[in-house]
Amino acid sequence: MKSEQSRSDSNRIKQLVSKYWIILIAIVFVLGFVIGNSGNSGEGQAEGEHQHTEEIDEAGNTIWTCSMHPQIRDDGPGACPICGMDLIPLEEEGGGDEEEYDPNALQMSASAAAMANVQTSVVKTEMPEKKVYLLGKVKPNEENIYTQVAHIPGRIEKLYVNFTGEKVKKGQKIASIYSPELVRAQKELFEALKDSARNPALLRAARYKLKQWKITDSQIKRLEKEGEVQTELDIYSDYNGYVFKRFVSLGDHLMQGMPMFQIIDLNKVWVMFEAYETDLPWLKNGDKVSITFQSIPGETFKGKISYIDPFINPSTRVTQVRVELKNPGTKLKPEMFANGVVEAKLKTDGPVMIVPRSSVLWTGKRAVVYIKIPNAKNPTFLYREITLGERLGDFYLVKDRLKEGEEIATNGVFRIDAAAQLAGKPSMMNPDGGKGSTGHNMADMKPGDAMGDDEEMDSGDEHSGMDMPAEKADVKYKAPDKFKEQLSEVLSSYLALKNALVSDDESSAKKEAKNMKTAIKNTNMALLKGDAHMTWMGDMNALNGDLDVLIAGKNLENTRMAFSEVSNQMAQVIDKFSLSNPDGLYLQYCPMADAYWISGEDAIRNPYYGSGMLKCGRVVKEF
Repeated sequence: MKSEQSRSDSNRIKQLVSKYWIILIAIVFVLGFVIGNSGNSGEGQAEGEHQHTEEIDEAGNTIWTCSMHPQIRDDGPGACPICGMDLIPLEEEGGGDEEEYDPNALQMSASAAAMANVQTSVVKTEMPEKKVYLLGKVKPNEENIYTQVAHIPGRIEKLYVNFTGEKVKKGQKIASIYSPELVRAQKELFEALKDSARNPALLRAARYKLKQWKITDSQIKRLEKEGEVQTELDIYSDYNGYVFKRFVSLGDHLMQGMPMFQIIDLNKVWVMFEAYETDLPWLKNGDKVSITFQSIPGETFKGKISYIDPFINPSTRVTQVRVELKNPGTKLKPEMFANGVVEAKLKTDGPVMIVPRSSVLWTGKRAVVYIKIPNAKNPTFLYREITLGERLGDFYLVKDRLKEGEEIATNGVFRIDAAAQLAGKPSMMNPDGGKGSTGHNMADMKPGDAMGDDEEMDSGDEHSGMDMPAEKADVKYKAPDKFKEQLSEVLSSYLALKNALVSDDESSAKKEAKNMKTAIKNTNMALLKGDAHMTWMGDMNALNGDLDVLIAGKNLENTRMAFSEVSNQMAQVIDKFSLSNPDGLYLQYCPMADAYWISGEDAIRNPYYGSGMLKCGRVVKEF
């Protein structure tokens, strides 16, 4: 009994202890919650509000934006007009008082700069050098082109050289002829021989007459020795080389001086390169040239520029640059294609300032860069007009209004300029600033508004400032076949747009640009995941913007200028998503327009000049 009662008392004690522990834990939890709230109600709460405050406009309304396209601004929730994502409240970044900068400076949020892929570099000075790439063909050395003529009138009885391309040597027998004049001259020689002791002058005159007809001393001695008139006389080649043209046939009657063969000596040849106007400041006589030939892989020939033609071809806008090469074994054949590279240096008094081509916006009247203001909390840029010098490949020489060590935007420059234009800051098309230049409010922004009015664009200027398309995408994405089919429709519309510009048809070009926008709209972004999804959203935005500028162009030149931006963006899309075409895809370049385009054939059909210079350009690479 005692044992059972003892166990019962022990259980009751354990239950009471458990209840006390539960109550104690509950009290501690409540106290902690109260103390935590009271701690956050003061300074800590203020700090939290400082980190996440919604930005409001002048009327006190919350501003809504797109997380992927921070340039979008609206006064209420809704969908992004670019990608369709839900808008979110715009939060201030960094907090605190506004930084004091030049009132014309443009401040961008870090997210906006990241979305625009803004990149910068520091301005530096160096000795200007440039690789000049030349295309050309092997040509015969004009100093070694000969014409074998008939030195004596007569009829060809035998012909020992019967086809073009046959190699001949100096002194080789090439034909035999019958000549009545030669028969008479031989008879005169024999009569003079009989009376040579009494009248040596007559013998010398008879021999001289035969020599004038290019009859050799050995032939004359043989005639004198034999003492018989020869009805046929052999003719020998005066030159070494290859028969390039044959002007005679067996049985032809010849007059003195009539051409029989054209003979070319190929021991030395010329390589005639075509140089564009923009290359001429870099080329001079004596410059070394490295030359390669597709038909002779793995071998590089060295030569020097010996002549630059002082005239420019009015139709092709190129001039001829000549390099002379030795040709042992005649490996180099006339009309072979050649590629030349000149390591050129510009004559200067010392190092000069250079900037990347992609950093310069060129309107045809002004060259513009955006200077990054140092030590700013957010990316801040200031518009500046500069004076450009010569083009150095992917760089420009700067003559004025830029200092060594300054930091400039080198990528995303058009996007910075678009934001400046929308904010009423000085920009490429509106150097005096003012929001009236765009005709759009931030909340009403559509793809392409950022590019502004391109009234002053000039597609023919060498300082066009167009970004060079990526030689190779940094990242390649594996897209589903369905999405690649949709992208192929975008590519087909692009190629149709290019062909319309080749045909100088502005209205058709704008129609195809609208078709391309429709094809872009029909792509299903939901098929892409992760980074590929985000990348295509950015590419789609850029393509739509560039196409809107093209459609709004006021003339064919404006349309072609906008087409260059469409081409640059399309080249990147092709690389990123590994697009293909049944007949191949080629990146081609026009040095006169300083612009690229994509073609479904390797033949050059220039969309920037059309019928004016249809074949101006070259293939840069095959995708």
